Order: sequence, then C-alpha cells, then structure tokens
Amino acid sequence: MPEKIVTADQFWVRNKNRSVILEVLMANQTLSRARLANLTGLNPSTVSSIINDLLSDGLVVETDLHYSGPGRPGRLLELNPSGGCAIGIEYNVDYLAMILADITARVIWRRKVDITEGDGQDEILRKIIALIEEGKARSIEAGLKPVGIGMGIAGIVDVIKGEIRFSPSLEAVQVPIRSLLADRFNLPIHIENDANAAALGEYYFGTDKKLDNLIYLSCSRGLGGGIIINGRLFRGSRGFAGEIGHMTIDPQGEVCKCGKQGCWETVATPKAAVQHVVRSIKQGSRSIISDLAKGSLPGITFENIVTAADAGDQVALTALRRLGESLSLGIINIVNAFDTDLIVLGGTLHLASRYVIPVIQNELQKNSLEPFRDTVRVSASVHGSDACLMGAVALVVDNLLSELVI
Repeated sequence: MPEKIVTADQFWVRNKNRSVILEVLMANQTLSRARLANLTGLNPSTVSSIINDLLSDGLVVETDLHYSGPGRPGRLLELNPSGGCAIGIEYNVDYLAMILADITARVIWRRKVDITEGDGQDEILRKIIALIEEGKARSIEAGLKPVGIGMGIAGIVDVIKGEIRFSPSLEAVQVPIRSLLADRFNLPIHIENDANAAALGEYYFGTDKKLDNLIYLSCSRGLGGGIIINGRLFRGSRGFAGEIGHMTIDPQGEVCKCGKQGCWETVATPKAAVQHVVRSIKQGSRSIISDLAKGSLPGITFENIVTAADAGDQVALTALRRLGESLSLGIINIVNAFDTDLIVLGGTLHLASRYVIPVIQNELQKNSLEPFRDTVRVSASVHGSDACLMGAVALVVDNLLSELVI
C-alpha cells in the first residue's frame, strides 16, 4: 500500500490547530474534549487526535472525570505544569531580574541583581549568563525542562536580528544580545522591548483572558506601549511600534531626552509628577512629602508621593490628578485610533492606579469619541512590578504555542 503523502499545507494546518487548542486551554484552564471542539470550531475527531499528540508530548494532562449528562463521562484536560519551564529575564536600567516559571505561569524561583554604575556591557552580559546558569540549575532541581529564554529589554529591540538596536537608558547601541547568549545556551532565545513583553504577559496571564485587543502602557522613567491586536503583538512595519511616549502633546513644551519638543512622556510619567511636587514645595506649599524624603528635595520619589496621597496630602493629590490628566491626553488619542478594549497601566505608575484611573476614565467619558466612552476599560497591571518578567515568560510560551513542533 503506498505511503500517504503529507503536504506542507497539511503540516501548517495541523500545527495551527494545535496552537489554537493550546491557547484555548491556557485561557480556560480546564476543558473537556467536547468543550474544546465547541470553543475552537474544530471537528471533534481533529481535537481528539491533536490532544493525543499533546498528551504524548507531555504538554497536556488529563484530570478528573467529567459528568455532563447521559452517556460515558469524559476526562477534563489542562496544561501540564510539569511540561516545561521558561526562564524570564528583565534587563532594566539599574537591575537584572529573573524568574523561573512553568508553562502555566506559576513562578518557581526568582532572583535579582543590581547593575552598578561602573558595569560595562561585558560585565552585564556576564551577570545575565550567571543568572541563566543558576535558573537552569534550579529548573533541574524542580524536575522541569527549560523550553526557552525570554528577555524584556528597556529600549528599541530588533527581534529579527536579536539585538538591542538603541537604548539611551541602558547606554546600549547595536548589541547582538541573542547571538551572545546563543553561544552559551542550547535553548530558543526570544528578546523583546519591555512594554511589548509586558503586553503579552497581560494577554496570556492577565485577569481577563477573553480580550484580544489591549494596549499596555509601561510608565516609569519613560513611557512606552505594547499593542495587542486580534490576539497578536503588533510590531509595525519595521518592528518598532509602541514608542507612544514620543507622541507630540505640546509643541511648545519641554524638550524630551530624544531631542524633540513636547513629547507625551515629558508630562505623563512618575518623573513628571515628582518634578511638579518639587516645584510646589519650592514655591512654599506645605507637604508631608518633604518629611518622607527627609528634607531632601532631590530625594523625593514617586513612592513618597503615593504614600502622602494615602494620608490625604493635597500637594500629592494634586500632582497625581495632574498626572492622570496628562496621561489622558495620549490615552484618548490611542483609544480613538485603535478602538481597543483595555488600557493597562504598568511600570511604577501602577502604584498610583487608584488615583489616576478615575481621572482617566472621567476624561475618556468627556473627550473620546462616542462609541468608546462606555466600552474601553482602564486598569492596573495584575502583575505590578513583575509585568516585564511575566512578559518574558509569555514570550517563551507564545513561541512554544506557535512554533512548528509536529
């Protein structure tokens, strides 16, 4: 009997269906075969065949019997926490952080090391390698196989070439980070801009996994965005989409670190709120923020402002209200342009979400186009300061779900 010919198109379709099933399982956690067929629109026999492959590969496990009516009970299916683990790394201005997480995003281990002022690129690379080596050792102790390394980086990243294209914050230009790590580790390595990574983390591991359109705002020292459209990360024609902090908001405004005038991030970051507070105190306003900073105006932090606001301090409350209004200027433009479902506030900004979100929602009600006034939600990142790290894990999971592995 002649051997059956399997075409490239058949391979592609089967792998696409496999990815769809894994994504639906990730979003719903536990499902029967029948429910999977219903949610994916796939033929029940196709679902059963792919599930058998996933069971053999150890990516899916069967759980308790499921009684859904007359007939034989079936078994529920879920992702296998022991099916592998991801090493997620955040490369930020003054620190490196790493988590080890299984494919259901359960964090198994974490570590953080400082980047000191004298560290050059060679020393930083050495620290990254040491973190990964330690993470691999921890995964072996936990009985898990690493399936990839994900890295979120504060800067403009070329994901095709695997390099840090430009990052003034990191003082890095044209750094081939992926190839430098690939020389040491026989694992898939995925790098991404920190905001893009965090957006993926919210999409896969956020509280609302039913939303296919969201925009994540990473707001700390600067302001960047990660854009999810129809369930996929939007990178643009050249891969650098999301530099929304450099929208011109005030043509006569402050000069940005990028060299242009009036960028959104000059008025809508925690740094801008700190500058407002410092000016207010210099002009004679009384505030407990001075005491929290031990009398040092240069020592005032955004955390001080939030603490003071919690105590009812008017200078702090005014600064956070102004920050919310400044954020609204750009968010309204984004909502009108992208028709998204959700705006997620991340970075240091998440600390003040309870103060700025009501202001933003009010401004959206007043000034966005009518179809968006009651339909777009604004929320704080569920991952808080771990947003980029969970995004780095999501990079590994995203590629695991989409790669051709059959």
